[in-house]
Amino acid sequence: MKNYDWIVVGAGITGAALAYELVKTGFSVLLLEQHGKLQNATRYSYGGLAYWSGNTPLTRQLCKEAIARYQNLAEELDAATQLRELDLLLTIAADRDPDVTAASYAHVAIPPRLLSVKEACELEPLLNRDAIAGALTVKHGHINPEKTLQGYIQGFVRAGGEWQIAQVLDLQTTSSSKNEMKLTGVKTNIATYHSANVVICAGGLSRQLLKLAGIPIKLYFTHAEVIETPPVELSLRTLVMPANLQRFQLEAESTKLDELWEDTGNEPVPPILDVGAIQFPDGSLRLGQISRVLTNPDAKVNSEESEKWLRTNIQQVLPKLANLPGTWHHCLVAFSRNSLPLIGAIPEFEGVYIFSGFSNPLVIVPPLAQRFANFVAGEGDEIIAQLSPALH
Repeated sequence: MKNYDWIVVGAGITGAALAYELVKTGFSVLLLEQHGKLQNATRYSYGGLAYWSGNTPLTRQLCKEAIARYQNLAEELDAATQLRELDLLLTIAADRDPDVTAASYAHVAIPPRLLSVKEACELEPLLNRDAIAGALTVKHGHINPEKTLQGYIQGFVRAGGEWQIAQVLDLQTTSSSKNEMKLTGVKTNIATYHSANVVICAGGLSRQLLKLAGIPIKLYFTHAEVIETPPVELSLRTLVMPANLQRFQLEAESTKLDELWEDTGNEPVPPILDVGAIQFPDGSLRLGQISRVLTNPDAKVNSEESEKWLRTNIQQVLPKLANLPGTWHHCLVAFSRNSLPLIGAIPEFEGVYIFSGFSNPLVIVPPLAQRFANFVAGEGDEIIAQLSPALH
């Protein structure tokens, strides 16, 4: 059985980008993914790149690095990432004060511009003017997340990486001389693979996977739901999202009592719906999203009720999109307590690392994957050190 330098668990954008950067740095790497047909958060994302949204020196630096990384990524990976710039339209509900909403964005790197109802509807003619008190707009990056993900995986394989469709069942450890648990291998439904290091990039399943090995981690997940349509002739000019996103408040509220996450039958907070829509270059749309905090990653959701709830709310903001034919989808979205990812070695478990919990993954994963690979190759990195799970 081959012994790898690194095993990367999870082939969403986090795992694929990290595996690619690790193998490019010179490590032998195995990438494990349980689904042959991807069903992760990358697959169902809007594809937005919020370069403008950095609100701390750390996040502004990462957004700046991300812009530079994406400019060269398509050529480097030989992949059609479909990188483009479009207008983001952040709708302000009719019962909200536009000036107060605009002021809440004053701290970001590029504050969005406030639009009147008339200006918002000129920018996006599909909007229902009666549903809004105005909107905010800013230039926003966009990619095709699936094609970018495929590009990373293909680049990883071309560079000498190996990947396997297999479900991880356990992380095998033994006691080390440092009174720590030391990783010896990863057991899957196919085989047991041996490696000096494993990094968990399994998004919403990361907490559950680490728990199998008795490793506690302050990492959480929501159940996200969207509707995906086939290509349509109708044209949505902008990426539409609510200015007052409920999702971040939902995440903050649901992590106040970590004990609730120890059982898989809990729902710490009620579900929310943030009405958004994006049209891809091929004419298809993604409409959503519902976010539910259910502590069981395998919890079943009533898809008919969810789809009805989604469509009813889309009807209010973008009425012409509400009844388009489409398919309801569900995935898990990982998050941490402070909107920053957990990256680095897990204390007291030698050889076990985490790279997960991204609230804004498509933007900051590429630069952080580069930084992590260089960090574990021996380079110092102040940003990676700040994101260590030892600090949480």
